[in-house]
Amino acid sequence: MVSPQDSAHQRALRVLGDAIRARRRSLGLSLSQLASGVGCTKSYLSQIETGYRDSPPSREILASLERALRLAPDSLARHAALLSLPDALRTEVDALRAHRDRAQALATKLKTASLDDLYKSGQLASLVDALAPADADASMRNASPVPLRVQVPLINKVAAGYPTEFTDLGYPARVADEYVAVPEVMDPDAFAARVVGDSMLPDYREGDIVVFSPERTAVDADDCFVRLEPDAETTFKRVYFETLEGEEHIRLQPLNPAYPARTLPRERVAGLYVAVSVIRPVRPR
Repeated sequence: MVSPQDSAHQRALRVLGDAIRARRRSLGLSLSQLASGVGCTKSYLSQIETGYRDSPPSREILASLERALRLAPDSLARHAALLSLPDALRTEVDALRAHRDRAQALATKLKTASLDDLYKSGQLASLVDALAPADADASMRNASPVPLRVQVPLINKVAAGYPTEFTDLGYPARVADEYVAVPEVMDPDAFAARVVGDSMLPDYREGDIVVFSPERTAVDADDCFVRLEPDAETTFKRVYFETLEGEEHIRLQPLNPAYPARTLPRERVAGLYVAVSVIRPVRPR
């Protein structure tokens, strides 16, 4: 727990330790297992996680932690680098990052709801207040560093068109030939797939890499990687839950109006994995 009374140095150490502990637990690793994989003692690792050390781990230990926790290279090192900054500058950097995160939250809301609806519900006022808090000093004290970027296995392609046969190429869970670095996705079973086809235009284009989280529960209007039975087909669609003649069905809705929707009995849908992040290559105009 980070206290507002802590120095900026102590806060940065504890935020680093909290991030390591959260990632370790999400992967189901004990302190002993992680310490063995990193090549350090259990007590030393415990001191890192609790923030009770006066200095951050060495670059070698941080690199070993990144590999053992399946994090993107230098993701922990970026956190540790904050510790070398003077307290005043580090606090200012934290506050700027928190301000950026609030601005992104406002932008996301504006994409998914009308300005009038946000105004009437009071959400617009709340978001604006968050961007310009009355107590700026408190905002700076409570700011957190940039989220870790975790390594997510890129296992296959998902059809944004008609369902196609899916294969994970025989790899066990969490293993692949290729990984992508994604911030703020802490689900240890998250996976990514490249979009093939155009049925999810304009929101998703062919070649986009979409990250899916098995731990998220799908609700109406979620965009999902859908696994169908009995032939293990998969597709990428927006899903809606409906009741037809007393039976639960799921409507697979393309975003491109050139494609028809499909409504299937719930038992035909073997898996729904919610899209949580998109990585899009830069394309020439």
